[in-house]
Amino acid sequence: MNGESLSLALYAMPLLLIWIWYARKKRRLHSNSLRVREENREAGLTEPASLHPVINPNKCIGCRACIAACPEMPEHAVLGMVRRKAELISPTDCIGHGACQAVCPEDAIALVFGSEIRGVDIPYVAPNFESNVPGIFIAGELGGMGLIRNAIEQGRQAMEAIASRAQSRHGDTLDAFIVGAGPAGFAASLAAKERGLNTVTVEQDSLGGTVAHFPRGKLVMTAPAILPLVGKIKFKETTKEKLLGFWRNVEQETGVKINYKERLCRVVRNEKGFSVTTTNGQYTAHTILLTLGRRGTPRKLGVPGEERSKVTYRLLNPEQYRQQKVLIVGGGDSALEAAVSISEEPGTDVTLSYRAAAFTRAKKKNRLKLEAAAEAGRIRVLLGSNLQSIEADFVSVEQEGTTHRLPNDAVIINAGGILPTGFLKELGIRIETKHGTA
Repeated sequence: MNGESLSLALYAMPLLLIWIWYARKKRRLHSNSLRVREENREAGLTEPASLHPVINPNKCIGCRACIAACPEMPEHAVLGMVRRKAELISPTDCIGHGACQAVCPEDAIALVFGSEIRGVDIPYVAPNFESNVPGIFIAGELGGMGLIRNAIEQGRQAMEAIASRAQSRHGDTLDAFIVGAGPAGFAASLAAKERGLNTVTVEQDSLGGTVAHFPRGKLVMTAPAILPLVGKIKFKETTKEKLLGFWRNVEQETGVKINYKERLCRVVRNEKGFSVTTTNGQYTAHTILLTLGRRGTPRKLGVPGEERSKVTYRLLNPEQYRQQKVLIVGGGDSALEAAVSISEEPGTDVTLSYRAAAFTRAKKKNRLKLEAAAEAGRIRVLLGSNLQSIEADFVSVEQEGTTHRLPNDAVIINAGGILPTGFLKELGIRIETKHGTA
């Protein structure tokens, strides 16, 4: 080999080694992605809980930017590479951050609700968060955006859209009437104060909305978000109590005013915008921003005995169930979290009943905690089962043709919430059933 050939070989060798390393890395990623995808399919974990990405393989260039951007990685392999294309391989682990869509250089990712199998009812909302009824805006959980960070961002952006059309003051006419003080409503209220808008915020319960009703000590993911008048909040994972404490401090320091224990009753259009009636009085507003929760009205099962006082629809404090025999009904995060937390209390006997064959709507970390508790004998899990009746001292649960008669002191039904369809339709807001569409 002459000197020139030797020099070429010396230059080519590092490139060859880099290419071999890269090729092996791609094969390993492809193999791992296939494994995770098949494991989820075999376990029946194929239905996303809410907002999720749909990737167009014809546009995807396999750059893996979406995988790197996913905040759930690497703890959960939500996205993977299959045949050099990005794919949603763990649908039930996706919680709708939307970061993947934002970084895709080829616009190959659409964020959608529902699927071909499971439809999701969502009120119509335009990109500026205005509904099909001019002047009525929707942000947060009501519009399908339950993730705290995204709800905060929607509330802020919705108020920016309202501010852009704010009219000159007409006496007592408000620029906006805000309904709800959860993440979206609180952010919108701060944004309104920041922009000097004339607004009123009403909340039928307490600061935090749905978050305030999470179980004690529940961890809530609050990926970095921008809170008006405050700036960037850098919580990543914190408890419900700490988050609510932070919000209460912000409320006091900023002086933002929220009318608690005041509920919206009626909305009528008038020449200035809307006449709004609440339990405490009347208002006139140019625009209305609805940031209601979807879980305000719990979904009931309609089984005999459901009216008994021992039946409730949410868990606040696991300690109240010490030394009790408890049945939890449901398969989402709330149900699994309730079952696990109650099972940790002394003397409890916990049964979890779910109608499906797998917990497709729950996060992986909650499924793993449940599996560990079940293996330890702290929880009895009845998949493919249905609650038949609730008696004074026992419950009847049917599973694959067999009826289990279980001694019982308390029942917690976590079957989700009912969209306030009737109220929205009275306002003229169009409800759409999404089957994998934006």
